[in-house]
Amino acid sequence: MAEPTDHALPGHACQVFPAEAIYVIHGVNAGDSLSGPEETCEGDIYALEQDAAALRMVLTHGPGGQTIAPGSQIGTPGEALRLECRYTLMAPDGDRVELLLLRLAGGGAVALPLSPMAAEQDYTLVAIDDAPTEVPLADLLCVSFARGTMITLADGRQSPIEALQPGDRVLTRNHGPQPVRWLGKATLRAIGAFAPIIITAGTLGNGGDLIVSPHHRIFLYQRQRKAGLNTSELLVQAKHLVDDERVFQREGGFVDYFSIVFDHHEIIYAEGVPAESLMVNDATLSRLPADLALDVKARFPGLAQVQHFGTEASRQLLDRMGRDSLIQRRRTED
Repeated sequence: MAEPTDHALPGHACQVFPAEAIYVIHGVNAGDSLSGPEETCEGDIYALEQDAAALRMVLTHGPGGQTIAPGSQIGTPGEALRLECRYTLMAPDGDRVELLLLRLAGGGAVALPLSPMAAEQDYTLVAIDDAPTEVPLADLLCVSFARGTMITLADGRQSPIEALQPGDRVLTRNHGPQPVRWLGKATLRAIGAFAPIIITAGTLGNGGDLIVSPHHRIFLYQRQRKAGLNTSELLVQAKHLVDDERVFQREGGFVDYFSIVFDHHEIIYAEGVPAESLMVNDATLSRLPADLALDVKARFPGLAQVQHFGTEASRQLLDRMGRDSLIQRRRTED
């Protein structure tokens, strides 16, 4: 587990857009760029400019709050950063994108989408919420299993993820038994992008409910590769499986999330379902709470893991393929 530390925290990188690159194309505030909650109106339709370029923002979190760190393409090192509010936008296909509006002390604002946004796609503003200012920005992008998730060990036994220790050998899909190198924990309020996804028992052949963070990717194997797919192996973010029947998002209270690291990015078995381990590289470390990321960087200096081979499946791709058929096939095969 990650322990408290007095060391200076390293920079955390994420991708942001200038706030003016996201603007209202239809509605009360037509023509206006993304702004604070007092100037926005639910129901307005937003779009990301076609040529908008994502900028690398590097920040650190210390006693005085979050500040810009060296290496950032926006702001100046040491400049304070404030989370102003959180927007929920809905695309025409029903996919939801949560977006954070961030203010720089020196002036200006940037937008951080918690899910990918497509240029010139219509996004309807459906909710405006106060930003969870008591939580470091990096916490918003945690990719983890919830407490109690049963992990398959090398000898076939099942262990709750919170009981694992470094050195314990876990069964992986591609490399057989592999030792756990690190296990980290973060406790978050289960709201919005923090709220866990519940994949109910039996939906994917899982013996018990599989509870993961929204961006955690589940591994789905197709015996026959379908048209439009580069591979038969799919990596699907849990939030894209939500159908509000067998898979749903649960808000309320708090949730304990656990991240697990191996020497390589692995597919392990959680409640019997293949799912990814934490991939250690610059992008994914930015998704961890700051104290956990510091611990990972200290234990794995210079480590840059490569993503497990497979096709990243978007919600649009799942809709074309038929989400129900994927789930039903998995249940039948298991």
